[in-house]
Amino acid sequence: MSPRSWWHKLGHGSLLLVATVYCVFPIYFMLVQSLKTAKEDVFGNPFIVVNPTLENFEGLFERTGVAHGFVGSALRRPYPVIDWLENTIVVFAGSVTLTLVVSVLAAYALGRLRPPGARWWRRAIFATYAVPHTILFVPLYQVIVSLRLDDNLLALLLVYPTLALPFCVWILSAYFQQLPREVEESALVEGASRLTAFFRIVLPMSWPVIVAAGIFTLGTIASDFTIASVFLLDAHNQTIPAGLGTMEVALDELLAVAGINLMAIPVVAICAVFARSYVRGLTAAMVEGA
Repeated sequence: MSPRSWWHKLGHGSLLLVATVYCVFPIYFMLVQSLKTAKEDVFGNPFIVVNPTLENFEGLFERTGVAHGFVGSALRRPYPVIDWLENTIVVFAGSVTLTLVVSVLAAYALGRLRPPGARWWRRAIFATYAVPHTILFVPLYQVIVSLRLDDNLLALLLVYPTLALPFCVWILSAYFQQLPREVEESALVEGASRLTAFFRIVLPMSWPVIVAAGIFTLGTIASDFTIASVFLLDAHNQTIPAGLGTMEVALDELLAVAGINLMAIPVVAICAVFARSYVRGLTAAMVEGA
């Protein structure tokens, strides 16, 4: 191996190591804090936990705090973490499912059936992704109030898919557009309907790209705090990100960190499990024309 090649590999390895540490360190740090006792948090090493404990996670379901359940009043009562967890699972699962169903159908229509102006439709849909979400709060809130969905989980099930749909439609339509038509057309020639060919041929071939769209959607909605906190005011209707905002962080700092990990760890685990499919899906979509 030539010295230049050795230094080249060393440089690449060093950059990869720095990028890995940069991405993983915040997750590690938050996990360490959530496993500490209050005493070790004050007097111990901030980067290492000597005596790990799950008491912060247990206290998250037992500790009482100020929960704003009524307008103009604050009641001292247990944090409704179970309700937050159930709401989060319902909202996340429903939003990801709805986003994938709508985006797959819209992308197939744009990329496979090629209606007039399909290319401009794709560009227009993707352009909406660049619109800042903060300027949409007032019109979105007016729509939600008009539909009488304020303080209702259905409000998030309607709003969250709109955050990820433009990107998902764009990336899926680009993949469908360049996907070889021979296999699908041979199925049509043999008598299968287009719907049968879609479910039995196109969808299995598109699995990595669909996984990539799903993980992108999950990451988009999991990082939201503002929309959930604006549309959901009752403590029992909130998701984990919005519910943690009602906690007395000055008094329950470690509990808040445990709550963050309660939501973050499953999301990270899902992304880790489907990481290979995610990379394959993005690569396939980019190669196919996105």
